[in-house]
Amino acid sequence: MRRKGAEFRRPARRGLTAWIWRLLLIFAILIAVIFVIRIHWEDSLPGPRLSGREPKSEAVDPATELSSATSFSRQLVDQMTLAKAYLVLAKEQGKLTLAMDLSSQIRNSQQLLSRAAVRERPITHDEAQPVITKLAQLLLQALESHFDIATTLVTLKHHIQALEARVHSGTVQSAEFGKQVSESVPKHIHCLSMNLTVDYLSNPSLQKSQTKILDDGLLHFCLFSDNLLAASVVVNSTVSNAVHPRNIAFHVVTDSASFIAMKAWFAMNSFQGCNVEVRSVEEFSCLNGSPSPRVMRFFIPEMFPSLKKVVFLDDDVVVQKDLSGLFSMDLHGNVNGAVETCLEAFHRYNKYLNFSDPLISSRFDPQGCGWAFGMNVFDLVAWRKANLTEVYRFWEERNSNGVLWRSNGTLAAGLLTFHGRTEPLDRRWHVLGLGFDPDIDSRLIESAAVVHFSGRMKPWLKISLNKYRPLWDRYLDHASVHLRGCPNFFGKNSREPELVIE
Repeated sequence: MRRKGAEFRRPARRGLTAWIWRLLLIFAILIAVIFVIRIHWEDSLPGPRLSGREPKSEAVDPATELSSATSFSRQLVDQMTLAKAYLVLAKEQGKLTLAMDLSSQIRNSQQLLSRAAVRERPITHDEAQPVITKLAQLLLQALESHFDIATTLVTLKHHIQALEARVHSGTVQSAEFGKQVSESVPKHIHCLSMNLTVDYLSNPSLQKSQTKILDDGLLHFCLFSDNLLAASVVVNSTVSNAVHPRNIAFHVVTDSASFIAMKAWFAMNSFQGCNVEVRSVEEFSCLNGSPSPRVMRFFIPEMFPSLKKVVFLDDDVVVQKDLSGLFSMDLHGNVNGAVETCLEAFHRYNKYLNFSDPLISSRFDPQGCGWAFGMNVFDLVAWRKANLTEVYRFWEERNSNGVLWRSNGTLAAGLLTFHGRTEPLDRRWHVLGLGFDPDIDSRLIESAAVVHFSGRMKPWLKISLNKYRPLWDRYLDHASVHLRGCPNFFGKNSREPELVIE
């Protein structure tokens, strides 16, 4: 048979055979490496070895175990997280058997994790395998039930939104309940008012009409309150720390229900010779019958037309220093002297006003600095000249539907009314937050001329902060017969200090 030419011969097989041997050698090396790694991994497992001897185990921190990507604890936690999401979906889709199985395996996983944490040793391979295997099978079953990632995310998002709505509703209710508690008058104050009313009606000397205080040479303070004890503490703390208490005049305005008791109380107590006039809100036609202290503070020039400068005090403040320096303070043509509160990030204009409204955004800076109501110096001459009461009316009318601001307090309206007309005062004149913040620096409180129990936890309520209450309590007249005749402030069975000192 004739041989083919060299150009038609088949290529030699030597090259192919060499590649096969090379591949076989590589596979052999890989198998050897895997075998060594497996032996090393099995030796490192906390479970029993082939020799039958129990390995020596050391205490393991559960947090360290959970942070390890290869620990059984971490695998269980990851599976449980996904299983809980699928459990929600299974219940929604009526797959109750799957839901029950998932719930059962979640409990088994939790129990296994708890046992490991108690004994302070990691979960072994033998312990973890049946639980992880069963839970993995259920997760696979859930996937086959069309519990894909997209469906899971959408469903969980809806649940999160529902939970957020419930949290918001609870927050609103809590705030409303807190408001009702803080604005309610405790029974001991009712008792005090009733006793004073009886004494006033039975004692003709107390019924003498008071002369209106018009002397502009006095230092005039305004106080609007229907809380007799709170008003008493404000007046008493002011005159107790004044260098010349007889030069002080207090204008106390209250509602008709508290008028007689308030008038009797201040007529029966001298307060170191301080001048006090008590007037009913019904006497002021400019208020249109509104008894709210929130409204009254914007009508001070109309209520007291003969006064030129006043210091306004809220009824939840305590005065600790002489305040006469406020009356000689230069406000540089401004109307309102107040302590700014923008050292805290949440006291900016954008936290109180709706800057999506063009009327607000076109006139005010959202990062503008807020200030505090509660201790304010008002130049009434400058106020009248700028006609700021009409400015207040303007903003109140524009906010009749609650679009510009939602708060029912006075600060938002004050920020608008006194915008560009507020003189910043030294922070030590007025320290706020004693009605909600338990961590105020004690040195700041000691240096403050006025401390303000702003917040819900007023000092005359049981919910007040114990550490601050003595600041208020020290200015109560514990020896008063009328206070002694009423139930104790916190009740006999309470651990709180009592109002009446026996």
